[in-house]
Amino acid sequence: MPASSRPELILASASPRRLALLNQIGVDPDHLIPAQIDETPERGELPRRLAQRLAHLKAIEVQNKARQGGIGDGAAVLAADTVVAVGRRILPKAETMDEAATCLRLLSGRAHRVYTGVCLLSPAGQVHHRLVDTKVRFKRLSAREMEAYLASGEWNGKAGGYAIQGIAGVFVVKLSGSYPAVVGLPLYETAALLAGEGYPVHFNWLNPSAMAGAPA
Repeated sequence: MPASSRPELILASASPRRLALLNQIGVDPDHLIPAQIDETPERGELPRRLAQRLAHLKAIEVQNKARQGGIGDGAAVLAADTVVAVGRRILPKAETMDEAATCLRLLSGRAHRVYTGVCLLSPAGQVHHRLVDTKVRFKRLSAREMEAYLASGEWNGKAGGYAIQGIAGVFVVKLSGSYPAVVGLPLYETAALLAGEGYPVHFNWLNPSAMAGAPA
């Protein structure tokens, strides 16, 4: 199916992880536009609501930005946000080593939740949401493991101070839910949203050469 016969797709993210996940299922966005929003939780806000709200805000912000740039008309906008929580406590996207260390101490030896909100704004202006709740349990981390992980720098900018697709994967004892959601984008829910809006998710599956650029 030629690109002109399907709705254009804007991915509201600069995350290489989210792009790689979309490419994995044969979806190649027409535009990549990062969202720049205030991600501070509201007073008393629960983690699951935060994930949904931020995904929605990202989609709206990018839709407006795209239209101002003359590329948003007739395009669907896909956005996602991931929130890591221990109980009702929302862990930050670690920006300093102290923040990352605090996250690791909270996650060590216990289960936590990863909430990933997905929002799709259709070309007709409809809003579609999905929320995926994944339970992850970490092993009890030794002081040496924490120090080594902090020294790696992998935690920088990551929700909860870790990246499950990287070194931190070795800390995971058990995962119940969606692995790609923890990475940044739940594939089952995302594909369902896109297919519901007429985006030909399965088309490239019949054209292996079209997926040649997808990650191996």
